[in-house]
Amino acid sequence: MLCPSMSNPFREDLVSRARPEACSVVIFGATGDLTHRKLIPALYNLAIDGELPTGVKIIGFARREKSDDVYREGLRELNEEVSRNGHDPEIWKDFENSIEYHQSEFQDEDGYKRLAERLEAIDAERGGKGNRLFYVASAPEYFDDILINLKKAGLNESVDGCWSRVIVEKPFGTDLASAQHLNQVVNQTFEEKDTYRIDHYLGKETAQNIMVLRFANAIFEPLWNNRYIEQIQITCSEHLGMEGGRGGYYDNAGALRDMVQNHLLQLLSLVAMEPPTDLSADGVRDEKVKVIRSLRQWDTPELVSENVVRGQYTAGHVHGKSVVGYTEEDRVDPESMTETYVALRCMVDTWRWSGVPFYIRMGKRLPKKATEISVHFKAPPNVLFNASHSEADEGNVLVIRIQPDEGISLRMVSKLPGTSLRLEPVKMDFQYSTSFGKGSPEAYERLLLDAMAGDATLFARRDEVEEAWKFIDHIHNGWKHNNESATPEMAEFVAGSWGPEEADNLLVKDGNTWRRL
Repeated sequence: MLCPSMSNPFREDLVSRARPEACSVVIFGATGDLTHRKLIPALYNLAIDGELPTGVKIIGFARREKSDDVYREGLRELNEEVSRNGHDPEIWKDFENSIEYHQSEFQDEDGYKRLAERLEAIDAERGGKGNRLFYVASAPEYFDDILINLKKAGLNESVDGCWSRVIVEKPFGTDLASAQHLNQVVNQTFEEKDTYRIDHYLGKETAQNIMVLRFANAIFEPLWNNRYIEQIQITCSEHLGMEGGRGGYYDNAGALRDMVQNHLLQLLSLVAMEPPTDLSADGVRDEKVKVIRSLRQWDTPELVSENVVRGQYTAGHVHGKSVVGYTEEDRVDPESMTETYVALRCMVDTWRWSGVPFYIRMGKRLPKKATEISVHFKAPPNVLFNASHSEADEGNVLVIRIQPDEGISLRMVSKLPGTSLRLEPVKMDFQYSTSFGKGSPEAYERLLLDAMAGDATLFARRDEVEEAWKFIDHIHNGWKHNNESATPEMAEFVAGSWGPEEADNLLVKDGNTWRRL
């Protein structure tokens, strides 16, 4: 725990960050939705804000036949729709001049040789060798091919004081064995210091602010332990289902693999970690991985049944619109045992958190889209105000909103004006958009800049990924055992509700309830 005399890792002289450097950004999967909706708009918005290093070149690598002009036009059309800063035709005209298209199959070695020649020509225009940032945004089945062929073409090598780095998108494996294999392939191609496993949740402004909230504010850190905190809840709710043909992917993934293994365990580790000795990438990630290793393992079918609930949505109504059940969705197996909802009771077995349950829930087809962390403080002895029963009995709650409306709120108790002694909850609220007069940058903007600067703090390290998969694999093994039994445990809930009753019961046995969003 943080002591008053402890040195502050947030001192101004310790938080200076490396500057992003000009480079050639090669995006594999350049015709995909991620590139069009997130990566190119992020780079464009950085250019608008004056944060994109001068001289950045963007090369889209994909299998389809396209000219540079046709590729740029498709990017422009979607950028007009999704750009955070709007679309300025004059700025776009300058920006698109830095974009080129490179056609090749991901397995074609010759395509990588031609890419190497193209990058060398770009470097020559700059007057010498250049930095390279490779972004693997393709379908996961091509990750190995791309990494191996980059090595064969010599594009993984950092030479003459310049660097070569790779960003690998999720999903980073589908279980521990596949993640270990991918880690082996990556580390045979790029050094660990040049490998950036991206989790866009860590690029969100509120997620970045968790450490600042905890360690830079003396009013929170002394209370951040099992003496004062009753429970912590992490909720990720989505109102969407399997739109856009997503059913084929999702039916092989599920809520636990798709969201909990990466995004939500990352948020848990930020909330539960000890203060790092400094703000270096490894200083922060050392503490995060300790949290993942400290998670109590649900390593038998009985423990899984007691601490994890899975469910599927049935037909219902979301935002006034009728929707079908999960097994009726396009490209979903009608007999599917894939969960669209999961709730977990996690225990972090450290001195700080002993006895404090961390509840995680994630679901599709819930009433609203939201991600938040709520810290529920223990109630004071009910002696002075034991006759005042109201919502105030729920106590103090600190809520960290990741999305939407990024911000932080603190719920506390106050006396209602009047002659009677009546207690009511009140809320102190901080929103980024109103407090700072502008919206937060998109997560990919920050993460792309960090990769250009060589700062891996907000990216997952190899051991983080593997420790998270160990925890998740135990749960899946328990489910597999239960699937083979006579009564597989798959709860159902109506689309548009907050999940199955079994998830409520998971907290009731601890004397707790889910926070109402």
